[in-house]
Amino acid sequence: MSTTKIEGHCDPRFQAIADVFQRNFAQEGEIGGSFCLYQHGEKRVDLWGGHADAARARPWLSDTIVNVWSTTKGVMALCVARLVSEGKLELSRPVADYWPEFGVGGKENVTVAQLFSHQAGLCGPETPLSEAEFLDTDHVADVLARQTPHWPIGTRSGYHALSIGPLADGLFKRVVGKRVGAYFRDEIGSPLHVDFLMGFGASEDGRVAELVHDGQPISGGPEHYNRYQTLAQVHTPQSLRLAGTRAWRAQGTPSAAGHGNGRSIATLYSALATDRRIEGIEIVSEAALAAVTSLQIDNEDLVLRFPMTWGVGFGLNSGMKVYGPEDGSFGHHGWGGSFGFADPANGLGVGYAMNYMREATEGPDPRLVGLIGAIYGAL
Repeated sequence: MSTTKIEGHCDPRFQAIADVFQRNFAQEGEIGGSFCLYQHGEKRVDLWGGHADAARARPWLSDTIVNVWSTTKGVMALCVARLVSEGKLELSRPVADYWPEFGVGGKENVTVAQLFSHQAGLCGPETPLSEAEFLDTDHVADVLARQTPHWPIGTRSGYHALSIGPLADGLFKRVVGKRVGAYFRDEIGSPLHVDFLMGFGASEDGRVAELVHDGQPISGGPEHYNRYQTLAQVHTPQSLRLAGTRAWRAQGTPSAAGHGNGRSIATLYSALATDRRIEGIEIVSEAALAAVTSLQIDNEDLVLRFPMTWGVGFGLNSGMKVYGPEDGSFGHHGWGGSFGFADPANGLGVGYAMNYMREATEGPDPRLVGLIGAIYGAL
């Protein structure tokens, strides 16, 4: 068996990470991907390799980006925190204070914190959306704003897998006059050279990796879904085919359409794990970061159907125990295998992005387990 060429660099102390990254190609079906680790603000590992297409004709390059699905939500949570830092958003205030049309159907008192911790009862629309409707962010936001919650607000979380993106865009447009992706681009991405995009033009298409799915059904298949999963995963038309379209890339929903690589994801989480700065510029205040990483709800999520501990947009490791051993770690991972997290206790910012998507069958993705195990084995 030929060995996949891996490029980049790896601090000798973390050689086990490079070994696992290489092994994922040989044993776990990896096609192309990137991994990056910062420790105390220093880039220790920055690796990429394999191919950016299913035919294995196009190499994965240093600047290759890929749709990372719900790993995007961690970047969205950072944007929420930044608005809090700027005094433009208060987590304890009702969403309706900023977006009056939202305050109907029993949602008058839904707080910003409840919305972004998946407690607002809006995991999906009552009736299925077409792809064209779903790609119209303003339309979806309006549909959801008119709805009655699917469960009593604040009593449970139900992962707003796709719906939180249009809801976030709707709120951001009313607070800062632009969608989440444009806000991130203008405030952090462009000025601080963080190569993460939520909405972009055709000029970037040439460096986007093609997604490849393992063919296994999502969450066991629709025949096994509960009501909330149907709302979240059927009524909002998620599909691999849609993710490859120009319309999806242009829309850039902050719930699922972010495009980046291991380096850009790790850069953001490194800042959140250390001094909250990139290139010397503070991206979020200490108080705002503490607020969005504080516990909002710890329960068995109605959509995910497993125990979940939510902050404001971030998954908290105190309940998940996925991002290493530290309770204070937080982050988000995406459909198929990508992930990013911050570990403030050890000063770590981690990012992983790939194009071979695997469905979870028993336990976490072995690629995640291997990479994270190698990190902490080296500390």
